Amino acid sequence: AGAPLKMTFMVVDRLRQAGTRDQSQVSFHSALDNIFSVPRINQEVLERWKKLDVPVHFLSKLVAVDIGARRATFASPEGERTQHDYDFIHVVPPMRAPDSVKNSPLSWKQGPFAAGGWLEVDKETLRHRRFPNVFGIGDINGTGKGKTAATVKKSTPLVVQNLIDVIAGREPSQRFDGYTSCPLLVREGAALLIEFDYENRLIPSLPAIDPLQDSYFAWVMKIRLLKPAYMAVAKGRV
Repeated sequence: AGAPLKMTFMVVDRLRQAGTRDQSQVSFHSALDNIFSVPRINQEVLERWKKLDVPVHFLSKLVAVDIGARRATFASPEGERTQHDYDFIHVVPPMRAPDSVKNSPLSWKQGPFAAGGWLEVDKETLRHRRFPNVFGIGDINGTGKGKTAATVKKSTPLVVQNLIDVIAGREPSQRFDGYTSCPLLVREGAALLIEFDYENRLIPSLPAIDPLQDSYFAWVMKIRLLKPAYMAVAKGRV
């Protein structure tokens, strides 16, 4: 996921700006054996964090937070527990579908998406695999990629056309490639414009922008354009 990576980069940058980076320790814990699902981006971020002196703890799952003592407890796959004191902690909670889907016949009943209760759709047509009159858009879908606003924007017209096809008695004609976009903030004034598909291929919309190079344009787009657009969508204005 991109959110905790952005937070880590920005915390380091704010500490640097405040002149307190040398007196601070910043570390990252991942319950997985990686920090990002796309291998090239995963490696790029790890290399950057090594230069920024941000140690990464893999297979380290947060299991408890003592707010009063400011102490976090992490568990390894073997059950070993370690505690870390903190002044500031950023936690991304486990994600799952709402109960209306999770506890309904529409959710995956087996496989990697069953535990989260995600909608059982074909990853290309986004049509339900068992209920042909049901389609999914956005975060609710149980697919390998695609829980971003950019995914919603890219997949919506495809789903609309596929729905029209089904209503007309045809098979869905459109195929979704899993397009996902993650403008990854790396410091104030710079971001990586990361776009990828189901196959973890980088698929930049703007070939002139290297997704592995700091971009002021990507920063401006994220802060000045995407944020207002996202809020407008959330409020039903777009």
